[in-house]
Amino acid sequence: MRVVFMGTPDFAAASLKKLIDEKYEVVGVLTQPDKPRGRGMSLQSPPVKLLAQEHGIPVYQPEKLRDGTALEILKKLSPDVIVVVAYGRILPDDVLAVPRLGCVNVHGSLLPKYRGSAPIQWAVLNGDERTGVTTMYMASELDAGDIIYAAETQIGEFETAGELFDRLMLMGADLLDKTLRSIEAGTAPRMPQDHSQATLTKQLDKSMCPIDWTRTPREIVKQIYGLQPWPVATAELDGTLCKIYAAQYTQNATGKPAGSIVSAGNKGIEVACAGGRTLMITELQAPGKKRMPAADYLRGHPVKL
Repeated sequence: MRVVFMGTPDFAAASLKKLIDEKYEVVGVLTQPDKPRGRGMSLQSPPVKLLAQEHGIPVYQPEKLRDGTALEILKKLSPDVIVVVAYGRILPDDVLAVPRLGCVNVHGSLLPKYRGSAPIQWAVLNGDERTGVTTMYMASELDAGDIIYAAETQIGEFETAGELFDRLMLMGADLLDKTLRSIEAGTAPRMPQDHSQATLTKQLDKSMCPIDWTRTPREIVKQIYGLQPWPVATAELDGTLCKIYAAQYTQNATGKPAGSIVSAGNKGIEVACAGGRTLMITELQAPGKKRMPAADYLRGHPVKL
């Protein structure tokens, strides 16, 4: 079975690595163009490109998908199936029609929930207890194709989106292997999504960073862990805007207004939240400083109560 792989970041590279390890016939890789990054703004290649080059797989980086360039590349590669994992662009209908066995996508949620970008982060931000990965046949509408397989996992109460991302990345690679073996054997199931249950996510941005202390402690905890590794929750503590990396629940109550510092010491910085409850900040980063335990920060920056 001839496979063309389309993907860009680390999440996709794990699936490509699985195909390579399992000896699939990957005849070509399409990925996003190199982009300038870092202080020097030097061009850097996507992880998928680097992995493909390491294994001698032809790499193509079309600037657009709708000018016919990508279509011609795919026709020449003549794939039986196209695998798409976090490619970063929507495939037009003429591309979807190329492979005889269809285009298969790995998505980081339990569809139809969390169609669109950043599904892993939103599962944490919304306080979900479970999430997973889904493989599906691709359709014209975003993440709306028929489901092939899904795999679930529990979200840890204090698990960051980055940590969950790493787990789902490997789960997605394993599920892709299972999916392709079923497609090749002609036994792959096909279950239409319930579109009435679909939810659509949006991209993360820095406007989501400031903590609103009038929210509940759990909502704030999920904001802190859901916005890691980027863009990271922030809070102003005694006049200093800090990035907040970790927090713990307390059993304490307070009559102070939300956002007030209730205590500060070896356990961290305790802040008033909604309903008179409090939350203990345990790890933070001040401007120009390294990430550190809140207790260490307090030794050089005592806060007023």
